[in-house]
Amino acid sequence: MNNVLLIARRELSAYLRTMLGYIIVAVMLFILGILFNAWAMSGTAKKSAEIIADFFTLASGCTLVTSAVLGMPLLAKEREKGTIQLLFSAPIRDWEIIVGKYLSALVFLMVYLGCSFYMPLLVMAYGKVSAGHLAAGYLGLMLVGSVGAAFGTFASALTKNQLVAVIISLVLVIGLTVFWFVARITDRPLTDAVTAMAWYAHFTPFGAGLVHAKHVIYFCLVSFVALFAATRVLEARRWT
Repeated sequence: MNNVLLIARRELSAYLRTMLGYIIVAVMLFILGILFNAWAMSGTAKKSAEIIADFFTLASGCTLVTSAVLGMPLLAKEREKGTIQLLFSAPIRDWEIIVGKYLSALVFLMVYLGCSFYMPLLVMAYGKVSAGHLAAGYLGLMLVGSVGAAFGTFASALTKNQLVAVIISLVLVIGLTVFWFVARITDRPLTDAVTAMAWYAHFTPFGAGLVHAKHVIYFCLVSFVALFAATRVLEARRWT
């Protein structure tokens, strides 16, 4: 565990020293703000709970993309600069490298989530919003972000080109999103099976202020599978 925390602290300091992470967060917050103003805050009169639910719907997609892109440099940068050999020569296991880097992306994602809180505050200033609804929604966003960061880590382990890593992670994100649309045009029992694989179907209850164990397990399981795959890739890369 000490090695994991050491890697996480090292990678987090890299995020904080460079502008890339801040630029990614700023761009996605700008996009989220525009979408929030154009969709959630406009149109017919809505209840505060409905506006918050719309906010979490918009924020979930932005969070998934943000976390996936944040995972871009985690391993690709190390291989590009040749510093990955320093990690391989250190007394650190492969899974500790993966988990440490993954945790750093999650911690930095909290900067994005924290900055997004001004939007619910705008709703709270003019209406009544349940603290439980906000807590459930942000828990859901963090779980969505965990999947995106795991995808980004896996993609970053596959290549030394950061641009290619972004493309791979976004393809994985799109693939997991397509299940939701496929489920809407299929019939049972295929519909239920496809819906169970769609991340948005599992996030919707969080956006409505509800927390169910099966949805938490889904996000944790997808994140685990992606991180396990990243570990296996890193093990293979060690000998090439």
